[in-house]
Amino acid sequence: MKIDAATAALPPIQLALARASAFIELTKPGVTFLVLFAAFVGFYCGKSGPILFPLLFHTLAGTALVAGGAGAFNMYMERKLDAKMKRTALRPLASGRLPSILALLFAVVISIGGFLYLVIFVNHLTGLLSAVIFAGYLFLYTPLKRKTWLCTLVGAVPGALPIVMGWTGANATLSPGAWTLFAIVFLWQLPHFYSIGWMYRDEYARAGLPVLSVIDYSGRKTGRHAVVTIVLLVIATTIPFFLGLAGSIYFCGAIGFGLIFLAFGFHFAHLRNRLAARRLFIYSAAYLPALFMLLLFDKY
Repeated sequence: MKIDAATAALPPIQLALARASAFIELTKPGVTFLVLFAAFVGFYCGKSGPILFPLLFHTLAGTALVAGGAGAFNMYMERKLDAKMKRTALRPLASGRLPSILALLFAVVISIGGFLYLVIFVNHLTGLLSAVIFAGYLFLYTPLKRKTWLCTLVGAVPGALPIVMGWTGANATLSPGAWTLFAIVFLWQLPHFYSIGWMYRDEYARAGLPVLSVIDYSGRKTGRHAVVTIVLLVIATTIPFFLGLAGSIYFCGAIGFGLIFLAFGFHFAHLRNRLAARRLFIYSAAYLPALFMLLLFDKY
């Protein structure tokens, strides 16, 4: 893809700064931050005894590299599709602010670097999980986005594995606690994505992406899916209490947060309009960090 004229005309220093900013955008910093937060929660919950800060640093550093690399690869693979949607048209490759070949090289280097970093400085299991996340996100979820609404379920798997990486980074083992955290993040993503899909259903339709909100014109199926997944999520959030990972403060808070989430889900399922979807999206975005902060506060 050719570089846009405005970028090409910049003085050398400004061009270098613009390029650096574009490379950072390639890593999807907002998504990467959420990935790192999830990995930290997993590490903290999976540790036994005091936190080993060097190990925590290595776990988060390697995770950041792999997550950033996956984001950059995704932008490279979907650069033409991104250019068709208003919400993604300003991304570095879609807008022509960065050469595609440089973006691809950058993605390869930091992805492989992150995998090797985790294997060398953390453990083999965490490195393996990073490879599973990378492959699932790019070679299953990304191509399925053009074919079926079930891509949301597929994409939620690599989306939920970073918290498991944090757990294995702390103790190099998988256990019911790790899979419980996985289930919480997996289920949370679904109503979160359904609300996004409804808000931007017209853009997804123009881009030819058959997300649930596009093929479900009335919105009844989308609303039902949102409510059912929130109910399952509320159930899943109680499991850390029964596993001994957290106390009664967390248990009560999880139930309270979940019931509010469910109310927003019913509100969306009833009205099926953009405002209700936006309210569900905003609450879902605040819900998971609040739940995990409560878990960290009340962890045994």
